[in-house]
Amino acid sequence: MTRLRHIDLNCDVGEAATPEQRDVEARLIPYVTSVNIACGVHAGDAALMRSTIQLARQYDLAIGAHPGLPDRESRGRRELPLSQGFVLDLILSQVSALMAIGQAEGIRLSHVKPHGALYNMAARDPELADAIAAAIVQLNRRLILIGSAGSELLTSGRAHGLAVAAEGFVDRAYQADGRLVPRTEAHAVLHDESTVLARAHALVHDGTVVAANGTMLHLHIDTLCLHGDTPDALRLAHALRTMFAESGISVRRLDHAD
Repeated sequence: MTRLRHIDLNCDVGEAATPEQRDVEARLIPYVTSVNIACGVHAGDAALMRSTIQLARQYDLAIGAHPGLPDRESRGRRELPLSQGFVLDLILSQVSALMAIGQAEGIRLSHVKPHGALYNMAARDPELADAIAAAIVQLNRRLILIGSAGSELLTSGRAHGLAVAAEGFVDRAYQADGRLVPRTEAHAVLHDESTVLARAHALVHDGTVVAANGTMLHLHIDTLCLHGDTPDALRLAHALRTMFAESGISVRRLDHAD
């Protein structure tokens, strides 16, 4: 697989529930090149959406929507019964809300990345993925749809004529089928620095990642995700940027990746 010369580093933000968590998000933002902002349903609210946009704008980051399921108790990470119509309306309402705040702040959204259970369900369910892509087309065909590498989200996005970005995860364990290990399982979240750096290096340089059972997966990726709620996320972000600089990989915002 061709070695990448540049990569986007993204982070899910606007989800902080406490001042301490907001401080971590604010300190993490300068290390990334794209942010995915919660739209007030699984987490966040209009005020946090606005302040997060303002901070991301200071660093000239690509700003995207991170719509999730209406389940604050689980922070959008519990799978629920979903219909295509419900998902279509869910995406339309949440992305529209962030778009309106962005417009008031003088920025345009660059992308949409579904959150948590919605992301994982749509990755394997063509009907849900189709509903997400259809909603984005209604809002703005120029929005990039982010989905896990090899997922139905990318297939549906392409079918609807959208630009898509394949995502890899440096701080999550993979299953042999390319899906993420559920967070309910032990060792689903990775926070050992050497492990995270080795994973990022392999994904960017070789397009490979080792699944939890030892299977070697081959993935094309356009963007890497580092979760802000991963233990020691700030230290990991600094180490990732250092590694990329030393290995000659430029880190660019998602909508400048080409």
